[in-house]
Amino acid sequence: MISLSNLKPAKGAVRKRKRVGRGPGSGNGVTAGRGSNGQKARSGYAHSRGFEGGQMPLIRRLPKRGFTNIFKKQFNIVNLGDLDKLGLAEIKIQDYFDKNLARKRGAGIKVLADGKLTHKIKIQAHQFSQAALNKIKKAGGQAIVSQGEEN
Repeated sequence: MISLSNLKPAKGAVRKRKRVGRGPGSGNGVTAGRGSNGQKARSGYAHSRGFEGGQMPLIRRLPKRGFTNIFKKQFNIVNLGDLDKLGLAEIKIQDYFDKNLARKRGAGIKVLADGKLTHKIKIQAHQFSQAALNKIKKAGGQAIVSQGEEN
Protein backbone atom coordinates (compact mmCIF):
# COMPACT_ATOMS: atom_id res chain seq x y z
CA MET A 1 0.00 0.00 0.00
CA ILE A 2 1.27 3.51 -0.90
CA SER A 3 1.50 6.06 1.89
CA LEU A 4 3.46 9.26 2.46
CA SER A 5 6.20 7.30 4.19
CA ASN A 6 7.09 5.17 1.16
CA LEU A 7 6.58 7.54 -1.79
CA LYS A 8 9.48 7.84 -4.20
CA PRO A 9 9.97 9.06 -7.78
CA ALA A 10 9.68 6.70 -10.76
CA LYS A 11 12.73 4.64 -11.66
CA GLY A 12 15.11 6.70 -13.81
CA ALA A 13 13.36 10.01 -13.09
CA VAL A 14 16.06 11.32 -10.74
CA ARG A 15 19.69 11.51 -11.83
CA LYS A 16 22.79 12.08 -9.74
CA ARG A 17 24.24 15.58 -9.90
CA LYS A 18 27.17 15.93 -12.33
CA ARG A 19 30.28 16.92 -10.33
CA VAL A 20 32.63 18.64 -12.76
CA GLY A 21 36.27 19.64 -12.41
CA ARG A 22 37.16 16.90 -9.91
CA GLY A 23 40.14 15.37 -11.67
CA PRO A 24 40.69 13.11 -14.71
CA GLY A 25 39.33 9.99 -12.99
CA SER A 26 35.84 11.48 -12.73
CA GLY A 27 35.40 11.66 -16.51
CA ASN A 28 34.63 15.38 -16.20
CA GLY A 29 37.99 16.70 -15.10
CA VAL A 30 40.48 19.03 -16.84
CA THR A 31 38.02 21.03 -19.03
CA ALA A 32 35.00 20.26 -16.81
CA GLY A 33 32.69 19.39 -19.70
CA ARG A 34 33.24 22.73 -21.50
CA GLY A 35 35.41 21.34 -24.30
CA SER A 36 38.71 22.90 -25.35
CA ASN A 37 39.52 26.63 -25.37
CA GLY A 38 37.32 29.35 -26.82
CA GLN A 39 35.01 32.01 -25.48
CA LYS A 40 32.42 29.55 -24.16
CA ALA A 41 35.06 27.71 -22.14
CA ARG A 42 35.94 30.83 -20.14
CA SER A 43 34.27 31.91 -16.92
CA GLY A 44 31.83 34.79 -17.11
CA TYR A 45 30.72 34.03 -20.69
CA ALA A 46 27.26 35.26 -21.59
CA HIS A 47 26.28 36.33 -25.11
CA SER A 48 23.79 39.13 -25.71
CA ARG A 49 20.30 38.66 -27.13
CA GLY A 50 20.41 38.22 -30.90
CA PHE A 51 24.16 37.40 -30.93
CA GLU A 52 25.04 35.44 -34.07
CA GLY A 53 28.66 34.48 -33.50
CA GLY A 54 30.12 37.73 -34.77
CA GLN A 55 27.95 37.80 -37.91
CA MET A 56 25.92 41.01 -38.26
CA PRO A 57 22.71 40.21 -36.30
CA LEU A 58 19.39 40.04 -38.13
CA ILE A 59 17.98 42.93 -36.10
CA ARG A 60 20.77 45.16 -37.43
CA ARG A 61 20.59 43.84 -41.02
CA LEU A 62 16.92 44.77 -41.45
CA PRO A 63 16.03 48.39 -42.32
CA LYS A 64 14.35 50.60 -39.75
CA ARG A 65 10.74 51.28 -40.59
CA GLY A 66 7.95 53.47 -39.29
CA PHE A 67 7.51 55.53 -36.18
CA THR A 68 6.03 54.92 -32.72
CA ASN A 69 4.39 57.89 -31.07
CA ILE A 70 5.18 57.57 -27.35
CA PHE A 71 2.58 60.25 -26.53
CA LYS A 72 -0.31 58.38 -28.17
CA LYS A 73 -3.44 58.35 -26.00
CA GLN A 74 -4.90 54.90 -25.24
CA PHE A 75 -8.66 54.41 -25.11
CA ASN A 76 -11.07 51.72 -23.96
CA ILE A 77 -13.63 51.37 -26.76
CA VAL A 78 -17.29 51.10 -25.68
CA ASN A 79 -20.26 50.80 -28.06
CA LEU A 80 -23.63 52.51 -27.59
CA GLY A 81 -25.38 49.13 -27.93
CA ASP A 82 -23.54 47.83 -24.83
CA LEU A 83 -24.49 50.95 -22.84
CA ASP A 84 -28.14 50.56 -23.90
CA LYS A 85 -28.20 46.98 -22.55
CA LEU A 86 -27.23 48.22 -19.07
CA GLY A 87 -30.56 50.06 -18.76
CA LEU A 88 -29.07 52.86 -16.64
CA ALA A 89 -30.28 56.48 -16.83
CA GLU A 90 -26.80 57.86 -16.17
CA ILE A 91 -23.37 56.32 -16.81
CA LYS A 92 -20.29 57.70 -15.05
CA ILE A 93 -16.63 56.81 -15.73
CA GLN A 94 -16.46 54.33 -12.82
CA ASP A 95 -19.50 52.43 -14.16
CA TYR A 96 -17.56 51.26 -17.24
CA PHE A 97 -15.11 49.41 -15.00
CA ASP A 98 -17.74 48.14 -12.56
CA LYS A 99 -19.77 46.63 -15.42
CA ASN A 100 -16.64 45.21 -17.16
CA LEU A 101 -17.12 47.32 -20.30
CA ALA A 102 -13.58 48.71 -19.90
CA ARG A 103 -10.47 47.02 -18.51
CA LYS A 104 -7.43 49.29 -18.99
CA ARG A 105 -7.53 51.63 -15.96
CA GLY A 106 -4.96 54.16 -17.21
CA ALA A 107 -6.67 54.64 -20.57
CA GLY A 108 -9.60 56.91 -21.38
CA ILE A 109 -13.09 55.88 -22.47
CA LYS A 110 -14.23 56.42 -26.07
CA VAL A 111 -17.85 55.80 -27.02
CA LEU A 112 -18.58 54.60 -30.57
CA ALA A 113 -21.93 54.48 -32.38
CA ASP A 114 -22.22 50.70 -32.89
CA GLY A 115 -25.65 49.40 -31.83
CA LYS A 116 -29.00 51.06 -31.12
CA LEU A 117 -29.86 53.48 -28.35
CA THR A 118 -33.51 52.93 -27.33
CA HIS A 119 -33.85 55.20 -24.29
CA LYS A 120 -32.73 58.59 -22.99
CA ILE A 121 -29.35 58.27 -21.29
CA LYS A 122 -26.76 60.65 -19.78
CA ILE A 123 -23.28 59.37 -20.75
CA GLN A 124 -19.96 60.54 -19.36
CA ALA A 125 -16.79 59.62 -21.30
CA HIS A 126 -13.44 61.06 -22.38
CA GLN A 127 -14.27 61.00 -26.11
CA PHE A 128 -17.27 60.38 -28.38
CA SER A 129 -17.37 59.64 -32.08
CA GLN A 130 -19.45 62.11 -34.14
CA ALA A 131 -21.95 59.38 -35.04
CA ALA A 132 -22.31 58.43 -31.34
CA LEU A 133 -23.03 62.07 -30.41
CA ASN A 134 -25.75 62.22 -33.09
CA LYS A 135 -27.39 58.99 -31.83
CA ILE A 136 -27.34 60.15 -28.20
CA LYS A 137 -28.93 63.52 -29.10
CA LYS A 138 -31.51 61.82 -31.33
CA ALA A 139 -32.55 59.58 -28.39
CA GLY A 140 -32.88 62.69 -26.19
CA GLY A 141 -29.83 61.87 -24.11
CA GLN A 142 -26.78 63.88 -23.07
CA ALA A 143 -23.07 63.34 -23.79
CA ILE A 144 -20.66 64.79 -21.22
CA VAL A 145 -16.98 64.98 -22.21
CA SER A 146 -14.93 64.29 -19.11
CA GLN A 147 -11.44 65.77 -18.74
CA GLY A 148 -8.57 64.00 -16.96
CA GLU A 149 -8.43 60.61 -15.26
CA GLU A 150 -11.25 59.98 -12.80
CA ASN A 151 -11.02 56.17 -12.69
